[in-house]
Formats: sequence, structure tokens, C-alpha cells
Amino acid sequence: MEYVRFGRTEATVSRSGFGGAPAGLRNYLEQQDPKVDVGRQGVIDAVLRAVELGLTYFDTAAGYGNGEGEAIFSEALSQIENRVFLATKLPPSTQDAGRSVANNLERLRVDNLDLIQIHGSSYSDEMTSSILSEGGLLAELEALRDEGLVRFIGFTTEDNNARVYKFIRSGRFDSVQMTYNLLHQHPAEQTRPFGSMFEAEEQDMGICTMRSLTSGIFQKWVKQVNPNDNHDYTGDLLSFVLSNPLVDVALVGMRTQEMVEANVRVCEDSSQRVDLAQLHEKYV
Repeated sequence: MEYVRFGRTEATVSRSGFGGAPAGLRNYLEQQDPKVDVGRQGVIDAVLRAVELGLTYFDTAAGYGNGEGEAIFSEALSQIENRVFLATKLPPSTQDAGRSVANNLERLRVDNLDLIQIHGSSYSDEMTSSILSEGGLLAELEALRDEGLVRFIGFTTEDNNARVYKFIRSGRFDSVQMTYNLLHQHPAEQTRPFGSMFEAEEQDMGICTMRSLTSGIFQKWVKQVNPNDNHDYTGDLLSFVLSNPLVDVALVGMRTQEMVEANVRVCEDSSQRVDLAQLHEKYV
């Protein structure tokens, strides 16, 4: 397994991260129900296999099945002695961060969180100002960090706009989780270069990618334009993300041991990675 320094947190984490959305969300990307015993046990077995193979970064959220994802992670991680880096999230609309984090801790059955993230896809100007304001959500989380209930604070986003830059440039977040993959390269446009990922790197933030495999969009496109193409592009898509040296952790949602083993093989095999600068050259 490949390990990396997770920005200014100074934590050492696996570059392959275990994404928790499939562990809590019903019919996420494909038909499955985490509340069914077989599905639940499959995720638990996947988490245990991931730890066995060296994964140390595990990401979940209160919003994954109304806490179900956290409960499943808890059931699995309670069976191991290894220390992992555990990240979870709370909604940006949270009115009482203390109570919300207490619920995170209770469901995960831990005394403190390695990383608490504001769980946003897009942020309005009003929401951004509220979060960053004196006495706002971020200030509440900083107080919880001072109490020792959380170690680090981050935010998640699917955007690459002024609000995202405002969060990054505030200098108050330790990490960012952003959408980045073969189709969605807006956080790190290599030919200029520009993008929020470069900004986050300048702030020495830990950088984590979500939707690393395009959430199935690339595969759907291939099937539409070439129905006879049976190639499994999973490894290719993950290798592309891991080829970006700015990416600390590439999250992949997993629910079976087979998924874990396949993704670990990709992470351990650097031969499929590409030189992104050379890839984007326009002149030969």
C-alpha cells in the first residue's frame, strides 16, 4: 500500500481511501440496501479486508442513511486493533455542532474524530458567509477541536467556484474533499495550470477526491457509444486520479471484499499511472 502525508495534519494515510456512501445509502449507483443483513455484512467484511490490506483512510457521513453508514463502520472497526484515520461529516445547516458531533461519536463508538467535514455539494454566498462568520458553524467546530473532540476540520464540495476559494483561502480548514476524475478535471486543470486543488495545495491542506471513478458516468457513456465494449475501466479511472501528485487520498465507495482487493491492486501498481503534464501537451 502507498502512504502519504495528509497535508498539514501531518497524519500518514493510505492513498486509497474507503468511501462510505455505499455503506449507508440505499440503491446508491446500483441496487443494494445496507439494512439488509447480506449487504450490511458484506460492507463489514469489506472494511475488515481493507484494514488487513493496509487501508487506513475511512470516510463516512451522518447523511449516509441517516447515520446507518456510521453504524456499519462502527460495527466493523470495533473488531480491529489497528488505528485508522476516521473521517465523517455533518450538514452545513447544522445549528448545534456540539450535539451533531456527539451523535457522530456515539454512532461511531469513538472518543474523538480524526476529521470532521462540513458536508456540502454546493454552497450559496449566504451559507458560506454564515459558516465563516463569528460564532458560525466553523467557529463551533474549532471550539470542539480545542476541546479535543475532533482533531482536524475539513469541507467537501463538488464545485470549483468563488465560495470554494473563499473556504480554502480562509486558512481555517485542514482538508478538502472534492470531485475529481477523468471527466471532472476542473479542480486541477493541467494546461494552465489552475483550479482549487492547486489553491488547496498552496495552503498545505489534505486533499481527498470523491467520485474518483466518475460515479459510473464514464462507464455509462462507453456503453452508449460502444455497447460491445466489455473492458473494466475501474483500474484505469483510479490510476488516472492517483497519477495526480496533488491528490493525497482517492476515495472509492466499496461494499465487497472483491472491490477492496481490486482497488488495492491498482493502488499498489504504479505502472498504469501517467505523466499528466505530458498527457495534456498540445504540441508534439
